[in-house]
Amino acid sequence: MQGVVRQPNGVCVVDSGYGSPSKAASVYFVIDHGRVAIINTGSNASVPHILSALAGLNVVPEAVEWVILTDLYSDHAGCVCSLMCALPRAHMIVHPGAMSYLAHPTQFWERIIKTFGLDQSFRLYGRLAPVDREHVIPSYDGMELPLGNRALKLLHTPGHSRHHIVVWDERTNTFFAGDSFGISYREFDVSKRSFVFPSSPPAQYDPVAMIESIARMLAYEPEAMYLARYGKVTGIERLANDLFRLIHAQVAIAQAARGNGLVRHTEILSGLEGLVREERARQQWALNEEISLNLLRPDLCLNAQGLETWLDRLHEKQAIEGTEEMNLAHAVAA
Repeated sequence: MQGVVRQPNGVCVVDSGYGSPSKAASVYFVIDHGRVAIINTGSNASVPHILSALAGLNVVPEAVEWVILTDLYSDHAGCVCSLMCALPRAHMIVHPGAMSYLAHPTQFWERIIKTFGLDQSFRLYGRLAPVDREHVIPSYDGMELPLGNRALKLLHTPGHSRHHIVVWDERTNTFFAGDSFGISYREFDVSKRSFVFPSSPPAQYDPVAMIESIARMLAYEPEAMYLARYGKVTGIERLANDLFRLIHAQVAIAQAARGNGLVRHTEILSGLEGLVREERARQQWALNEEISLNLLRPDLCLNAQGLETWLDRLHEKQAIEGTEEMNLAHAVAA
């Protein structure tokens, strides 16, 4: 994905420049009667990509009204503090549980450094500065944002993280789904048929909540999903069934793992790699096994870590472990 890809009804897909082409993260513009909403922002290096894309569409920065973050991971929100400085009329919309991080970023910055290290943190996020509180608006479930002659509806969709939101656009009958409807790399497409894989990063992953969030989005009968990673996917019912099946499979792999620390991580990661091999045969990918695993391995490592932190939370609350498993099965059945 390079530059800007125009979609119908004022939607544009922008390559954020995050990572390699096969790991691109999408930024979305929704444009209506000269007003603009930006959904997700990419990493610190994405600012020139976004401003260049706006200029290429003959959109001035003053036309941007909303900057909506589906969550605070670096591929979605790494450049938001810098970007907001270039958009004088824009208001940033973020889940209320994550709002304090951006208004007072010291704690957020410490968490980033702990995760990525100092050098990588500067590369992904740059120098964080507080965003003017008057320009940060907490979302609420069902919130509607006016944009030209349309409205964008926000839903809280925990699972991938506790503070995840998605954006419903009735005009296009689509969701801007962040990572709540999985990740999809175009290299795995077969005859324009997409593949999705659940994203379960540390430290807030919750498979029960993710299944419930997916089911909630399906109730809108969307024609397509615009994913953070990356681009537009269709065939939503088939993809949702794949996600339900794969979430179950990931949980089963995690619960079957034995040991602690590196031993457990290695066992879960090995199980996830086996799951990819099964999917390669099921989906009939043109890519060979080695290339398929190499493309997905960074995500599999993060998924393994997320499943481990989820297991640890369950172990800390042994009294509700059975209820968690029952709820997982019930959520899929529903």
